[in-house]
Amino acid sequence: MGIDYADLHDPNAEYTMRDLSAETMGVTAKRGGGRDVEITDVQTTMVDGNFPWTLVRVYTDAGIVGTGEAYWGAGVPELIERMKPFVIGENPLDVDRLYEHLIQKMSGEGSVEGVTVTAISGIEVALHDLAGKILELPAYQLLGGKYRDQVRVYCDLHTESEANPEACADEAERVVSELGYDALKFDLDVPTGFEKDRATRHLRPAQIRHKVDIVQAVTERVRDQADVAFDCHWSFSAGSAKRLAAALEELDVWWLEDPVPPENLDVQREVTESTTTPVATGENRYRVSEHRRLLESQAVDIVTPDMPKVGGMRETRKIADVANQYYVPVAMHNVSSPVATMAAAHVATAIPNALAVEYHSYELDWWGDLVEETVIEDGSITVPERPGLGVTLDMDAVESHMVDGETLFDEA
Repeated sequence: MGIDYADLHDPNAEYTMRDLSAETMGVTAKRGGGRDVEITDVQTTMVDGNFPWTLVRVYTDAGIVGTGEAYWGAGVPELIERMKPFVIGENPLDVDRLYEHLIQKMSGEGSVEGVTVTAISGIEVALHDLAGKILELPAYQLLGGKYRDQVRVYCDLHTESEANPEACADEAERVVSELGYDALKFDLDVPTGFEKDRATRHLRPAQIRHKVDIVQAVTERVRDQADVAFDCHWSFSAGSAKRLAAALEELDVWWLEDPVPPENLDVQREVTESTTTPVATGENRYRVSEHRRLLESQAVDIVTPDMPKVGGMRETRKIADVANQYYVPVAMHNVSSPVATMAAAHVATAIPNALAVEYHSYELDWWGDLVEETVIEDGSITVPERPGLGVTLDMDAVESHMVDGETLFDEA
């Protein structure tokens, strides 16, 4: 018999002074127009894609179901199960209060940052889909309205010879000409053959020359056809990051992503200030509070929150609002299934400073099969006018690609 995570005992949650449940807050007024709806269940199903995607469903007594997605990772389904009692009986239209309610209820279990925030994000995305369906409005309308009909997508590329500059350039050219993308990203923390000790985070001169060769080969090949970013996955020391960024200044780099680890804000700012190469970061920071410090310190040129990881759709909107005060664009990191990818597009259409949304699954030929609608076409997402997120899970496809040992959602 497995553990019942929903029934775990937490004395802190029982006497917290900031319980934001409808009962505690006295939210009892009747709502007209079919808006008196209660949450009856929350379920998850993990799909074995190029990442183990955690899909989330919120069920109601009206028979309407909202679908969301949390950033992948161990423990996320268990945390969502843990939070289920905190939302059952609540009205799903109170998205912001329920988000804050979960943050408070889970504060003892780590809702400042990390996987607890990620689990809350999955519920929050599902609530937006559900609220949109109840109100018969697209999710972006709940976030303030529309700036654009289409959202630009940047495609994260890989090759079998990822350290070969010409192989990278060939793949960039192919994806632009055959798949229609005009925005790309490559990994730059690839093996060069010149490594001596990875633990030091230090780049030798030959390693920097090799990385410059990759950037030059790719950017010269696609030139004005596509913008190209390069990801370092928080791999390098401050000095090495500054030398690499300086070596790339004369090349057409869209941005250099995560050149240093995320923990030290002073180092991040130092690297960004040292170069004219645009520096991007944000996927490893949680909630608007962490991004606010990043932006107020002017430690970033482009901010890259991961929507189903950072706190959800409204939290990403809040981050974008702060970024806009510093004239910083938002390029959403995204390694999700079509569900959270479309949710990110709804956020992107509702904020003025949306640069692009990432797509990380172009080599996975069944990615689009998980939903009935087309999500990405010719390098962009047309944000749907259907209620909620505007995508419908293909349950047969979900079932055929579930993680071993997983069970499928209940019927709506």
